[in-house]
Amino acid sequence: RRDVLLLTPWLAPIVWEGTFSRDILNAQYLQKNLVTGVVTFAVEKYVQFIQGFMRSANKYFLAGHQVNFYLFTDNPEKIPPLQMAPENHLIVIPVQNHSGWQDISTHRMDIISTYIHSQFQYEVDYLYSIDIDLQLLAHIGVEIIDALVGTISSWQFTPHGEDKAYETHPEPRAAIPEGQWDFHYTASFYGGSVSEVYKLTRACFEGVMEDREHGIEARWQDESHLNKYLLQHRPTRLLSPEYCWDAEL
Repeated sequence: RRDVLLLTPWLAPIVWEGTFSRDILNAQYLQKNLVTGVVTFAVEKYVQFIQGFMRSANKYFLAGHQVNFYLFTDNPEKIPPLQMAPENHLIVIPVQNHSGWQDISTHRMDIISTYIHSQFQYEVDYLYSIDIDLQLLAHIGVEIIDALVGTISSWQFTPHGEDKAYETHPEPRAAIPEGQWDFHYTASFYGGSVSEVYKLTRACFEGVMEDREHGIEARWQDESHLNKYLLQHRPTRLLSPEYCWDAEL
């Protein structure tokens, strides 16, 4: 493809549909006998999205490969019956609800890093966090696999997209000085190796907590801190906005 940017200034690939051979990548991935995990949260009203997300993810996310889906929810009794593919496993983990979606968003990073340390690192090789209110509409395969992976926000491709993207106030830990940003990443879909995701989620949570101690909150909560982290620790692979397109656009 010649219509899109395929490489970052630090030489990390940007994955677009039509820029890779899924058959070749699948063959390479299968030889390594890897397991990939997906973390998603269904708290309060988001329980309604479980069936739609799980049906589409079971069908389209790394189809034919081993995937552990870790579903955190405050209403495990409301999970509908789900028929999983033989290579997929659904693990339901009860989680305490926090007041307000900002608190849920904040504690999500803490929960992921805590479970990586206690459980996930022994069960999966790669881990991806995906929002429960997304629906997969086509295959997402092993082309997403790399050490540290961010997904470019679809808002970056709109006029004045940067107005929605970055923390511009200097007080929060997530602040990015004007002119220093390059890509804006969505917090709805990110991941990588278990060790790299642990470092990312731990750093983001600590940044949020430090801000809170000073009575500060970043404009886009955990997404602001995610973008600051990925500016300081460059992703080894970027996914195009095709992987997480905002329906508002």
